[in-house]
Amino acid sequence: MGAIKDKLAGTAKKIEGKLTGDRVRTAQGSVQKTKGDVEGKLEKAKLKGRAKLEEMKLRGRAKIDEMKARRAVKKATR
Repeated sequence: MGAIKDKLAGTAKKIEGKLTGDRVRTAQGSVQKTKGDVEGKLEKAKLKGRAKLEEMKLRGRAKIDEMKARRAVKKATR
C-alpha cells in the first residue's frame, strides 16, 4: 500500500507546488509520485514471479507423479 500512498501524496505535492508557484515542491511531488509508480510496478512483478514459480512447482510435481505412475505400471506388468 506504500506505493498508492506515495502516488497520492506525490500528486498532492505536485498540485500544491503548481498552485503556489513553488518549483521545489512540484519537483518533490514528481519524485514521490515516480517512487510510488516504481514501487507499484516492482510489487506487481514480484507477484507475477511468485505465481510463475508456483506454476512451475506444480508442473514439476505433476511430472514426477506421472513418472512414478509409469514406473508402477511397468513394474506391475513384469
